[in-house]
Amino acid sequence: MGIAETLMNGERNNGNGKRGMNLAALRATLASCGGRRFWQSLDELSGTPEYREFLEKEFPHDPAQEEGVPRRDVLKLMAASAALAGLGACTKLPEEKIVPYVVAPEEIIPGKPLFYATAMPHGGAAAGVLVESHMGRPTKVEGNSLHPGSLGATDAITQAAILTFYDPDRSPVVVREGRVSTWAAFTTFLKPLMEDRKRQQGAGMRLLTESVISPTLGAQIRELLAMYPEAKWHQWEPAGRDAVREGARLAFGRYVNTVYHFDRADVVVSLDSDFVRSGPGTVRYAREFISRRKMEGPESKMNRLYAVEATPLNTGAMADHRLPLRASEIESFTRALAAAVGVKVAGASLPAGVPEKWLLGLVRDLQAHRGTSLVVAGEYQPAAVHALAHAINAELGNAGHTVEYTDPIEAEPVNQLESLRQLVEDMHDPKKVDLLFILGPNPVYSAPPDFEFKKHLLGVRTRVHMGIHNDETAEQCHWHVPESHFLESWSDARAYDGTVTFIQPLIAPIYEGKSPHELVAEIAGKSGQTAHDLVRAYWQVQSGIKDAKTFEAYWETSLHDGVTAGTALPAKPAPISAAFLSSLPAAPAGVAGVEVMFRPDPAVFDGRYANNGWLQELPKPFSTLTWDNAAILSPATASNLAVSNGDTLKLVTPTREAAVTAPAWVLPGQPDDCITLHLGYGRTRAGRVGNLQGFNAGEVRLSTAMWVAAGMRVEKTGDSHLMAATQHHHVIDREGHRREEESEA
Repeated sequence: MGIAETLMNGERNNGNGKRGMNLAALRATLASCGGRRFWQSLDELSGTPEYREFLEKEFPHDPAQEEGVPRRDVLKLMAASAALAGLGACTKLPEEKIVPYVVAPEEIIPGKPLFYATAMPHGGAAAGVLVESHMGRPTKVEGNSLHPGSLGATDAITQAAILTFYDPDRSPVVVREGRVSTWAAFTTFLKPLMEDRKRQQGAGMRLLTESVISPTLGAQIRELLAMYPEAKWHQWEPAGRDAVREGARLAFGRYVNTVYHFDRADVVVSLDSDFVRSGPGTVRYAREFISRRKMEGPESKMNRLYAVEATPLNTGAMADHRLPLRASEIESFTRALAAAVGVKVAGASLPAGVPEKWLLGLVRDLQAHRGTSLVVAGEYQPAAVHALAHAINAELGNAGHTVEYTDPIEAEPVNQLESLRQLVEDMHDPKKVDLLFILGPNPVYSAPPDFEFKKHLLGVRTRVHMGIHNDETAEQCHWHVPESHFLESWSDARAYDGTVTFIQPLIAPIYEGKSPHELVAEIAGKSGQTAHDLVRAYWQVQSGIKDAKTFEAYWETSLHDGVTAGTALPAKPAPISAAFLSSLPAAPAGVAGVEVMFRPDPAVFDGRYANNGWLQELPKPFSTLTWDNAAILSPATASNLAVSNGDTLKLVTPTREAAVTAPAWVLPGQPDDCITLHLGYGRTRAGRVGNLQGFNAGEVRLSTAMWVAAGMRVEKTGDSHLMAATQHHHVIDREGHRREEESEA
């Protein structure tokens, strides 16, 4: 990676006294080319002296002389090396037996690493990993080749998990009303509280979690609700999969889990899906897709990818045919595609400006590959798009071949936005909710602003929060319990296809962290139970193995391999609901003006990784921005708004006085009249690295427009913002630049 350079609106002069990128001049440059000209970015295309200087400074001899943001000072805050070195004197292995992936020596040998199989829960599924350990300290995360979800590879967020583990800003102790406390003090407080609650059958008690993909934790919560029948369980993730779940229920009449087989697909259609970079199963899907692009012999047949997308995605960058559309127009396109392949859907018409021949060519290709094609809807498209994608796959005979359906991998699949809405409505009345346990989520930061979650949270008499960081929500709670990291706790989790991995710790908790299993056990009055004992006891029943010796072999084999045999969910028939097409609501009307689209950040996701310096330093795809988010817009939209990179825009919601100020970033490939805002920034209690980085796009993300907002007012402020982006590197035609300069001279 090249050295991050500061790029600010003001690095080039467009001739009218305003410093910025002259888009009209760039278009003229392209028009004057005799043939195709390939370029990596608008900066390269502009060919300014500043850009050429960036090339020359790719490997500067004195980094301390760099101008702009003092990155070395910022990187010091990561403190990873200090944490890794400092823990050498206080390493403590877990008390329970853990099983290495390779044959363990009789004792730890200095300099010889051990590898342990475990899993990292993220994005609604678990990724199987191998963790390298030196002298009892985890040091590196890689993929587990035996795990179906990883096949030996990982993504960037999984690679960076090791830094989150050693984050010096992780919550170290139990906190009560802003003061340091202890787990013993908390359990002493909790016991009489729950005894009183039991007499009321749990009335007024609420539990708020993220998506639960741990079978053991799901069973614990169901048992807890049976003990307290008046209590309620709610779930919330700001970048959740509500549209995926609701689309399946719309199409099939029930929740299902969708499993794709890209290695069997000759033709793939992506409807705003980034399946090679994000979502459950993404690592496997990327590998399967790429396997069909390798020409290994004369009989090899390359697949084809059609991508319809509302912002440049990694998947679209690999497409043979790419169609940029605004997010609000993709449903109309999907309806037209469904009707063209034979699905009886009403109100199907192409969005304005889409060439009919583009659709006809796609339909011919799909019809020619019935049973070997695949249509994939993006996670953040509305439920109707997902339901139509299922109907198209069924019509083309793809179900059971390139796509299969299983039971959900979540312990309790729900519409999480509606679940959170119900919780907030109940919180309006202090008598309805007077005891709230929050296990993981950070709704004070991430809930839609029209819910006014913080205001209603403060009306709850007793508030308990568990999380890895003492975050924005923890600050508003009476008790905060530090949560243990997956590298230091026992649990279990399902992969994209349902396969279970036992999560085993490599090290005892370096702080006073507890797992959700232990907290739920305390709430249920089962004090002293460890996560290890809870997980083991659950699977002793689920496995059906009565013999202790046989179960011990099963347990140790599962820990060693990182895969629990026989736990993948079987494929089940999923016929399209007869009432689906008749009950499908009409397509939304076209949106006039500029629309705003929300997406999780490619690096810090929904904000939970904002304090991870490795991910902050990771360049975003296409924009190459680091340590920041921006309002992404197309060159044409930028011209209409008269803005360049770094100019700040004010975005105001149409129904309430909520606004954010965001710097503009011009990105070719972005659809016109569409602005993309990435979530996960603007944190105030993330930690020293993540605090006050970027802006909080969630402040204008209303519950009525979670992923696409129409009618938002966009104003130019006249100010500018300094942003960092990685410089170009490994450009091999510098001599060509010099020859061009000489010819011009």
